[in-house]
This record gives sequence, structure tokens and C-alpha cells, in this order.
Amino acid sequence: MKRALVTGGSGAIGTAICRRLAAQGRHVYVHARDNPARAEKLAAEIAAAGGSAAAVVFDVTDGGGALSALQEMLEAGPIQILVNNAGVHDDAVMPGMKPQQWSRVIDVSLNGFFNVTQPLLMPMIGTRWGRIVNVSSVTALAGNRGQTNYAAAKAGLHGATKALALELASRGITVNAVAPGIIASPMTERSFPQESIERLVPMKRAGTPEEVADLIAFLSSEQAGYISGQIISINGAMI
Repeated sequence: MKRALVTGGSGAIGTAICRRLAAQGRHVYVHARDNPARAEKLAAEIAAAGGSAAAVVFDVTDGGGALSALQEMLEAGPIQILVNNAGVHDDAVMPGMKPQQWSRVIDVSLNGFFNVTQPLLMPMIGTRWGRIVNVSSVTALAGNRGQTNYAAAKAGLHGATKALALELASRGITVNAVAPGIIASPMTERSFPQESIERLVPMKRAGTPEEVADLIAFLSSEQAGYISGQIISINGAMI
């Protein structure tokens, strides 16, 4: 059984990803930082449905803490599927943006990507098989007012995706990024009323977390072994 780690696994999209990977027969580590109870509940639900899952709690921006948690997981064997889904918004237009707003968003998306991914690479390389999927955003491709920090962080993730894909291509490991558009969630419902969605999205609806999870599950599968270094949009034809 291949083992998968989903950072930010207790959120709306993360939950759907965890459920979908578990349905593929993976052992799933559901990661959380601020809400361990939600991660524990999801892991228990996956197990009750016949899957295999466990909750893990650490801060992706804390390099030492992340390394300690990852080393403990690696004691049971390599993690061959990694979904870097953790990310935060801290929106403000650039003239009014505080330094900590910039740093926090960059820290989670980019430093968090390094802190989680780097320790898993050598064990993954040793198996000659791996799948790394980084969750980005349409904002990195098109920009968005009030999200210069978020756009910069996720666009940086695109560059890292392409470079790491080249480094690992000969080792049987693929690295891709998925860039969702407007995806239904409690936060989306507050930020994007239906009239805004109809104006912004040609398909006239928000995507679902399950649709994102299906794409990530495919990229994490054996069937996607020749897809690497790609930034794949899922946004209802927004761009």
C-alpha cells in the first residue's frame, strides 16, 4: 500500500483529496495545524469506510517541527505521494499590505513546500516511484487585486514545480501543480456571491472540491506516469 501525505488535509479541498486518495487504496496522512480534531475525525471516517488513514499535526513553516514529524512518519517507510495543499490568504492591496501579511503567505506556500518536500525526496527516490502534486491557484496565472502576496507565493510554486520535475524525471517521480479557480467552500460562499461567479466563470458555477480531488488523484496514479512539470488549471474556462 502506497502512503500519501496531504498537507492542509482538514480543509474543504484537502478533505476531498484525502477521501479520494484513500478510495484509491492509499494510506493517507491527514495533515492539520490549527484543527487537529478535524483531521482526527476525517481519518476516523476514512477508516470506518474501509480505508486507511491517520492524522498528523505540525506547522509547515516550522522547519524543525516539520522534520521531526516527517521522520516519525518515515519510520514506517517512504511516503510516495505528496500533495502540498497547505496555503493561506491574508489579503490586502499592496499599498496597504503589512510586511507580516506578505511574509506569512510566502512562508506557508513556499517555505512550507520546501520544509515538507525536501525531507521526503531521498526515501521516495529510493523506491523509484513517486507523485508530488502542488496545489496552486488561478491567481498565480491571472493575478487578482488584493492578492499580490498570494499570487507571488503560488507563482513561485510553479517555478519550483517545473525545476523539481526536471531533477526527478529520471527517478520515476512526477511533479505537477494544479491551479484551481473558484471552488465551492464556506469561504468562497462569503467571498463570491452567485452573481459574481456568473460574471467571472464562463461555466457559471463554482467548481467542487471533489472535482479538484479527482484531478489530483489521477496525477497521483500509476496512469499519470508521463505527465510531469505541468501546471494544470481547473477553473471552468476562466482563463
